[in-house]
Amino acid sequence: MTHQPESRRGLIHGATAYGLWGLLPLYFHLLDQVDAGEIVAQRVLWSVVLLVPIVLVLGRRASLWAVLRNPRTMAMLAASAVLIAANWLLYVWAVLHHQVLAASMAYFLNPLLNIAMGVALLGERLTRAQAVAVLLAGAGVAVLALGAGGALWISLTIALSFAFYGLIRKLAPVEAFEGLTIETLLLAPFALAYLVWLSGHGGMSFGREGGTTALLVLAGAVTTVPLLLFAAAARELRMATLGLLQFLAPTMQFLLAITLFGERLDPAKLLSFGLIWAGLAVYVGGSVLGRTRRDAVA
Repeated sequence: MTHQPESRRGLIHGATAYGLWGLLPLYFHLLDQVDAGEIVAQRVLWSVVLLVPIVLVLGRRASLWAVLRNPRTMAMLAASAVLIAANWLLYVWAVLHHQVLAASMAYFLNPLLNIAMGVALLGERLTRAQAVAVLLAGAGVAVLALGAGGALWISLTIALSFAFYGLIRKLAPVEAFEGLTIETLLLAPFALAYLVWLSGHGGMSFGREGGTTALLVLAGAVTTVPLLLFAAAARELRMATLGLLQFLAPTMQFLLAITLFGERLDPAKLLSFGLIWAGLAVYVGGSVLGRTRRDAVA
């Protein structure tokens, strides 16, 4: 009797996490007068300010120290920190330069790219549905490259950086919360150095205007809260349900791009998105059908 309330709570956690990620372009749009590097640097530092007290309150110090004393895990987290910083920087840059469509395409591509990387790097085997899905997504990328490839590098770089980040975090023996804490701690000195340099050259926005400063302080919560909600959802939901929810964020970003931000969806982009959406439909349909068959056999 206790599973139903937990599932409902997990669904709320997951939908809220992906909904907040879907609204990220609105938040960054409010900071369009701020340097993208400063936004990422502030995001890192305010995440540290928020995460370290949470570590203390939740009693996670022992698990955090265990990771810090493991050189191999720390090397993996250093690599993942570089990848997530690059991902954040390019994503923020894309929003500030009116390339939200390209950013949304990256996260539509991501699950299909994960499948391809699993085959290429981990020796995983494709189901028929997954093979068709990857081929359709590849055709979508090819169409964009041939017809309107100016923003393709943005989509591919965001997607690849996040896919390799996910691969490292999959292989690294560390929980999501401790991993993010260590990643931000590793990035903090570089973020602080950049802000000092920016301030010395008169380019820092923090402290100049109350509204902008408040939004930059909020960057810590904007980074941490969705991740904590996602971690809770991952414990309370089946992976199939979580996999379906992941399309909420890029769908919201896509709709924001063509409505509020007025980005143009030309025929090449529309065909490219259509092929990728078809691939996702095949992927989701194959996953649901496979799950139904396994449940029936069980």
